Amino acid sequence: MRLTRTLQGAAAAALLLAATACGSSGGGDGSSATGLNPPDLKAPTKLGATEGEVDLIAWAGYVEDGSNDPAADWVSGFERKTGCQVRSKVAASSDEMVKLMKTGQYDAVSASGDASLRLIAAGDAAPVNTDLVPNYQDVFSGLKDGDWNSVDGQMYGIPHGRGANLLMYNTEKVTPAPTSWSAVFDDAGAYAGHVTAYDSPIYLADAALYLKAHRPELKIENPYALDQKQFDAAVELLKKQNANIGEYWSDYLKEVSAFKSGDSVIGTTWQVIANLTADEGAPVAAVVPEEGSTGWSDTWMVAAEAKHPNCAYQWLDWIVSPKVNAQVAEYFGEAPANRKACAETSDKDFCATYHAADEEYWKRIAFWNTPIEQCLDGRTDVTCVPYARWVRAWTEIKG
Repeated sequence: MRLTRTLQGAAAAALLLAATACGSSGGGDGSSATGLNPPDLKAPTKLGATEGEVDLIAWAGYVEDGSNDPAADWVSGFERKTGCQVRSKVAASSDEMVKLMKTGQYDAVSASGDASLRLIAAGDAAPVNTDLVPNYQDVFSGLKDGDWNSVDGQMYGIPHGRGANLLMYNTEKVTPAPTSWSAVFDDAGAYAGHVTAYDSPIYLADAALYLKAHRPELKIENPYALDQKQFDAAVELLKKQNANIGEYWSDYLKEVSAFKSGDSVIGTTWQVIANLTADEGAPVAAVVPEEGSTGWSDTWMVAAEAKHPNCAYQWLDWIVSPKVNAQVAEYFGEAPANRKACAETSDKDFCATYHAADEEYWKRIAFWNTPIEQCLDGRTDVTCVPYARWVRAWTEIKG
């Protein structure tokens, strides 16, 4: 049940049905969550004896012990090595992850960018001492010190992997090959009823990214930092798009089916879904358009009140160790975080397919982040629209 280029649809359903990874502004460029003032929590300076157990919240496919697929088991090796017995809870959304972390019952979480800032701001996630995670030194630089996982140069977790939201199209029905997101926005009428889009409030950032390039008078700098005027423009664009949408997708199997049947001919996708759709015979291609794309990067964060912090740190180091990180990346279908993982993948073309080491590629990706009132682009003369209002707007957009 591995999410690779040879991924089998039925076997993988349990993974991507739950994998609605959510998360920020363009790759790790040394910037931080401007205006965010988290509680003054301290990262540990050293580790102590392991506690014998650890409680994790994760996306489906991130914490596998062989029970779903005997070939997918990186938990057993961790338990043997550290003596930390793993208990894990699969979360179906970022909102669920945030709620579960607030219970105080969990030690670490594989948070995406639309959850991570909420966890940091609320004091539910603690700063991480990366010196205590030896494998962190081999994490790709583009995943370090990002807007979604750090504040003022202080990391709040260990990067796990990353992926881009691509434009997929039917090569027989969409000609010439699209190079701009205009194909699903201003020019979507050409494919009325056959356009698809990701079903999530965070999709407003895709509209904002498009407007950043095509409506310069709006002065959008960061698609996750929208003042009222900018936000209204994004909402209006998506309401116009809605008239041409055949269906919104969150279940990736439905998107594969829709492209195979021709019900969908153009829209957003992930690399793993594009691979599967092509493997199943649909004439599709997927690209990062000229405006760039949004994307996601997940981060393992430690609970501020973790009952088993030493085992949690052992897990953070284990999950980004080269061999394990390679296993998870192939199983889930994402670019690994550890650069040495590329030498450990069973498919030797895997990292090339997922652009794992191509930092120029990732500079074009605006990773999911949590919209907050303090504008993430550094503006202090206006208030930005927080995520709760993105949620309400999304309901209105879909009608």
